[in-house]
Amino acid sequence: MAASSEPHEPEKKPVKLLGILDIENTPCARESILYGSLGSIVTGLGHFLVTSRIRRSCDVGVGGFILVTLGYWFHCRYNFAKQRIQERIAREGIKDQHFIRKHPPQS
Repeated sequence: MAASSEPHEPEKKPVKLLGILDIENTPCARESILYGSLGSIVTGLGHFLVTSRIRRSCDVGVGGFILVTLGYWFHCRYNFAKQRIQERIAREGIKDQHFIRKHPPQS
């Protein structure tokens, strides 16, 4: 009946966008949403300051969100994939170099 000395940590639930996209564990998702939100504010507010049309400015803001989010998403995912390929090539090179050091070529 001894109480454990470790405090119980509550389980951390993943943050999901629209119940689909796990923002914390999906690479580039968080940054894409943040930059898309910023792009939405900039484009919508900029359009409103130029034209003073509220409804059209909201439409432009939504369009800005979509364009910036998708643009950053594809850019980030491309760089992420390129980095993973470079890491795999480096890992294979290190493994090959380690194998060569253990088993030198026989003359």
